[in-house]
This record gives sequence, structure tokens and C-alpha cells, in this order.
Amino acid sequence: MSAPVFQIHPVNPQPRIIAKAVEALRRGGLISYPTDSYYGLGCDLLNKKAVDRLYLIKGSSRQKPMSFLVPDLSDVTRYAKVSNFAYRIIRHLAPGPFTFVLESTKLVPDIMQTKQKTVGLRIPENPVARLLCAGLGNPIVSTSAQPQGGEVLRDPEEIRDIFGHGLEMVLDAGLSENQPSTILSLVGDEVQVLRQGRGDASSVL
Repeated sequence: MSAPVFQIHPVNPQPRIIAKAVEALRRGGLISYPTDSYYGLGCDLLNKKAVDRLYLIKGSSRQKPMSFLVPDLSDVTRYAKVSNFAYRIIRHLAPGPFTFVLESTKLVPDIMQTKQKTVGLRIPENPVARLLCAGLGNPIVSTSAQPQGGEVLRDPEEIRDIFGHGLEMVLDAGLSENQPSTILSLVGDEVQVLRQGRGDASSVL
């Protein structure tokens, strides 16, 4: 059975739909939702069974940790070691289409860390993603809606067709952006662009 698609306003999301999605996440469900770049497939970071199912439906290697969303900068410091240098960079660029790579804290599940004990975190500007994070109270895993060996899906209807069997719901805010997030490593108090995407980091380089 395929997941239902809920039309959600991209700027002023309907509270009842946000509440329904948050409840799905709390139950350990997987959802698809808009971000500042591509649509994400996600779940509650702290629900191990949900994370395992997400890796399964995405077909991703467990050796490639997924990034996750947190609602604001204060939450970043719970899950990553943030130096004064990193704090200034994140405060300058976030919220927005950036993934920040930092050393992880002990609160992060092992499966979400690299061998170097780093994690990728995002503070979304997208209103839907921000409200989901705030409502859940835990970070939300974010991996692009991309089938194994295929292109990233920008249309929520296509996401439902490909991934709907494993999702509890799809939030449709229209076609997604056609660029991924920009990935910045802030490890060692040095800014490194690991992937150039939608976010412009030129002001901090």
C-alpha cells in the first residue's frame, strides 16, 4: 500500500498536517518532506528501528552516514562539538541550504557517524522542515529522495510511486529545488567545501 500524499503550503504550512507528520515520526514512521534543497526521506534520529528501515528502503550503505536536521543553533551543540570558530560560521550561514560537518557528541547514534566520528547537521530555513523538527523535539534524519542508481526525485508524486511502500506519508509542497545542499566541513577550525550546492559560502571562505 502506497503512502498518502498531503498537499502542504510551502510558506505557511497547515498546523494539522504538521501535527499529523510529527505524530507519524513519533510512532517510528518514515516520511518524505521538503527541505531547502531536495525532498528528504526522514525519520526520528533517535529511533533505531526507523533509521534501519530508512537505510533499507533507500538502499544506502551503512558506511555512508546520513545527515540530520535540527531546528536551531542551540540544538547543534547537543549533537556536535562546536568551537567558537564553527559557531560563528554556522550563525552566519544558517538557517539555509548548508550541511555542516563537525565532530559528534555521544548523543549521536553510531550509525550516523563516520569512522572519524563526524556528523553532518543542517538547520533548515524551509518552514515545513523547521516546524517538523520543532514539533518532534528530536533531530530528523535527512537523505535525498533518490532511488539506488537513479536521479534525485523532485516530484512528490514520483516519490510516492518509488518509495511510498515504505513511507507513512508524503508532504507535497510542489517541485523541489534542483540543487543539493552545500556541504561544509568545519573540523579543525577550517572551512572546507566538500560539495558545492545551492548554498553560497563565499562570504566565509
